[in-house]
Amino acid sequence: MKIAIFSILFSLLIPSVSADTGAFDVEEFFDFIQKYSAPSLKKDNAVNLNSPQSKDIKITKPSNNLLQLDYEGFTVWLDCEKRAAVKFRYIAQRDTGSFKRSSSFYLDPKVPKKCQQYSSKSYKAKGQRYDRGHLVPANHLDYSKNAIKQSNMMTNILPQAANMNRGAWLLTEEITECYRDIDELLIIGGVILGNTPDDDYFVKSHGVKTPDAFWKVIIRGVGSDERAIAWIVPNSQDAKRNKLDEYLVTVADIERITGEDIPVADYVKHDKPSRSWIIPRGCNKS
Repeated sequence: MKIAIFSILFSLLIPSVSADTGAFDVEEFFDFIQKYSAPSLKKDNAVNLNSPQSKDIKITKPSNNLLQLDYEGFTVWLDCEKRAAVKFRYIAQRDTGSFKRSSSFYLDPKVPKKCQQYSSKSYKAKGQRYDRGHLVPANHLDYSKNAIKQSNMMTNILPQAANMNRGAWLLTEEITECYRDIDELLIIGGVILGNTPDDDYFVKSHGVKTPDAFWKVIIRGVGSDERAIAWIVPNSQDAKRNKLDEYLVTVADIERITGEDIPVADYVKHDKPSRSWIIPRGCNKS
């Protein structure tokens, strides 16, 4: 039911023009998110991008009771009450690595058990197809075996509909993979959690609810060359690769729905491409 409601309300977000100047209304969608989603992180929890990365996880507890987990190359914020990450952030630079992705998943021994999922096993429910979906993908951390292993911590994993994880969400990762060889990228994303039980298949096995949607912003360039692209991708089997353009939104929409303050110029916040960034010809997505 909540996926169906989400789909109806999300359709109100999709204008037919290539740039949004605030003319279309997202009131109904915003009200839906406010009613059914958990509170989001605020701007006072931004990552210190100048801090040195360590092979050991660094844990800090922000004022809003979220754990900030600084792994090698990326940061996630964990809501202990939800046993789930609610936000992630990392910088993607030119691809210089080729370490292989780990096939094993882990609970993080340095994170309190009360804050983590019960299990690192696959998400299984009769008649359902869900993956252990990454917030930050291993492929963007392939310069380091340690970083790849840390990306498979369950603190970076949530139930993602298989078609979505291997479809629209994967395409956002491939866009990042290709454009990081052109520009340094800042990626900020997060989770929209709901409060209805219809598809919360894994509360008993993992202690975590199934998110309604995932959002992501990719930022490239500086000054007058700064550009950004943003999506809200429903956690649905319908969210296949060819649907990604339907999930385009403005950065301003993301800020309004999540309460985040995305670090881009004001003129960038209201621009929405007519389509997702094109994968450059010859890009090696591995």
